[in-house]
Amino acid sequence: MSSILAELKEKAAQLSEPERADLALALIESLDGPAEDPAVVEEAWRVEIERRVGEIERGEVQLVPGDEVFAEVRRRLK
Repeated sequence: MSSILAELKEKAAQLSEPERADLALALIESLDGPAEDPAVVEEAWRVEIERRVGEIERGEVQLVPGDEVFAEVRRRLK
């Protein structure tokens, strides 16, 4: 471990819990890259929703009731 990293960890440990959470979020965001333009994200979701609705309307996918999905998840988690 580099001395800079060790020093940063030591200093971060002295921060309050909210400050550490803020630091953790900033570090994670720095790994994710710049935030997407909200308009681009909204358009991507619109396209995806239209694609999925089209699959449903064309009968390409079979819908499963939510209670069945959750029952299956509970079964697998046991």
